[in-house]
Amino acid sequence: MTRNGYSDDYHTPAGPRPQEEGTIMGIGVSVFLIAVGAILTFALDATVSGIDLDLVGVILMIAGALGVVLDLIIFAPRRRGVADTGYTTTRTVVDR
Repeated sequence: MTRNGYSDDYHTPAGPRPQEEGTIMGIGVSVFLIAVGAILTFALDATVSGIDLDLVGVILMIAGALGVVLDLIIFAPRRRGVADTGYTTTRTVVDR
């Protein structure tokens, strides 16, 4: 139990906190794109008529790297703020 009576700060009395709007692509998706691109570029030895799989892999790796950079530079500073739980606790101090 924590100070607010819940096991973690993710849950509020009304349920889980809603995710922030405006998050386009997170680090997880970026790493996934980099991994798929690397597999297409370096590990796959197949040919498809009309499609250069090596080029598709390089494009996916560039898109993933760009996503990581944008997430760390642009979106990360917005996530560093203090979380507001939406409710307050008041205490009354009585001197005896």
